[in-house]
Amino acid sequence: MFSKVLFASDLSEASTHVIECIKDLKVYGTKEIILFHALGIKYLEDLRYSLVKEAEPVLQKQKAMLERYGYSVTVHIANDGVSYELWKFAKQENVSMVVIGTHGRSLAFDVSLGGTAHKIIHDISKPLLVVRLRSDDKAMPVCQAACIDIDKPLLFTTDFSDTAELAFTYVEKMAESGIKHVVLMHVQDKTRIEKYLKDKLNEFNTIDTERLEMLKDRLVKKGVKNVDCILKYGIPVEEIINESRNRDYSLIIMGALGRSLVKDVFIGSVSWNVVRNASQPVLLIPPLK
Repeated sequence: MFSKVLFASDLSEASTHVIECIKDLKVYGTKEIILFHALGIKYLEDLRYSLVKEAEPVLQKQKAMLERYGYSVTVHIANDGVSYELWKFAKQENVSMVVIGTHGRSLAFDVSLGGTAHKIIHDISKPLLVVRLRSDDKAMPVCQAACIDIDKPLLFTTDFSDTAELAFTYVEKMAESGIKHVVLMHVQDKTRIEKYLKDKLNEFNTIDTERLEMLKDRLVKKGVKNVDCILKYGIPVEEIINESRNRDYSLIIMGALGRSLVKDVFIGSVSWNVVRNASQPVLLIPPLK
């Protein structure tokens, strides 16, 4: 499913923690990892030699770690900015998934508004696994990555859009890899329903409960033994984050864009805000183009 993965390193210690976290991607079929770093010096070619010399020892150390975990690893150093080079190279190499780490203090890619992580997510063109890094000490940050654990439940959130349906096909593939417990969640968007459609809520609940049950049946047929369905009424971001904190989930999977498919409003989208606030890794699936 994710046979070739591109991991974007910013050379920080936090990136090393992300590597420790993704060591078990083999369960999803990963065999090859491209260790990627962007210098961000498109118009400053004279700096390339010194920056590459600085970057190479760290990248070689990270490469050795991944090789110890049993992966075939290559290193690619790009000149331009991270987002542009990352997606261009990911397409060129036809990778199955891209992995980045995020942390609010830029210990890995900056997750603040306007930061590098936001740009990467905004330009998404391949499945993107965003690994959240936690800091134990605010004064002297020591990062720990929220890691993937196949024995923990997986949370799939859906708005029943075409992109959500595409994201669900990845859940089905994961089911074939041995996932034992999946929680399917849909939130009736209070901000859309409250003002004009409140009288339709019971009808919506009936329709969407049936939709969730249909998804559940598909997973049961794939061999998932434990599938729960959750239907909530509220603000989607808040409800998803609350649910993610109520149970020890391994991973959240969702479509990168919802029903609107308008990139200009992505900065306020559900998926972006889940990435910003969830403790678990989030796998974002882009829409078909």
